[in-house]
Amino acid sequence: LPNLLFYGPPGTGKTSTILAAARELFGPELFQQRVLELNASDERGIQVIREKVKAFAQLTASGSRSDGKVCPPFKIVILDEADSMTSAAQAALRRTMEKESKTTRFCLICNYISRIIEPLTSRCSKFRFKPLSDSIQQQRLLGISEKEHVKISSEAVSYLVKVSEGDLRKAITFLQSATRLMGGKEITEKIVTEIAGVIPKETIDELQAVCRSGSFEKLETLAKNLINEGHGVAQLVNQLHDVVVESEDYSDKQKSVIVEKLAEVDKCLADGADEYLQLISLCALVMQQLTLNI
Repeated sequence: LPNLLFYGPPGTGKTSTILAAARELFGPELFQQRVLELNASDERGIQVIREKVKAFAQLTASGSRSDGKVCPPFKIVILDEADSMTSAAQAALRRTMEKESKTTRFCLICNYISRIIEPLTSRCSKFRFKPLSDSIQQQRLLGISEKEHVKISSEAVSYLVKVSEGDLRKAITFLQSATRLMGGKEITEKIVTEIAGVIPKETIDELQAVCRSGSFEKLETLAKNLINEGHGVAQLVNQLHDVVVESEDYSDKQKSVIVEKLAEVDKCLADGADEYLQLISLCALVMQQLTLNI
């Protein structure tokens, strides 16, 4: 087993994979002694790496499994969410990783590989976890629903998979919230839409229709209603992007102008700009693009 580096979006099974592998290797009894798991919530500054991790790495791995299976002669250090470690703490790992390679294997887990320093990535075997496919997610969600006796329509399962974008953890959380909300009744697509904070398709269609009409008064009313109903503009930006890109009602030039504006609005929202003003600004540009053709 080499040193490992798992990276990819959240909710795709990185931590579960290494924990399952460690349990498989060491069995339930030796698991406690042989595995050191440090998460972002634990302290992982340079001092902890120098003392705790180094001390654990220097211990020799002894003991055998009670069930008679062969036990590998090494320990595993799991550093979850390694991209939130300071570069000084990451640098302190370099030597330990090399020196203790006889008795210790490291497994770094992160969302963004670019935040891990180069010397560490070159010492590890890299594995990229991609967002889970729809069929795998559907299978898992149906399995959970069956075991937990949750009534859910097949459309709702498909929709859950769609809104969670390959993040199984997110999908399970939505399913849990929906179950609590419904109290034993069947979960429908409408409930999933409400819980996930997704803007209904009708609202997006209405927005486009208003932009086509060229009436600024209607646009202002719609924008106010959207905000008052509690819809997030960031969510609207995401959904509108997909609609515009896939639509055949816009020319390529219109698409490029609108998508550029979407990026601008997204950045402003991330910086804490006012949602209502950004929404009006975005809709005004879409209206301008749509009414130019007429």
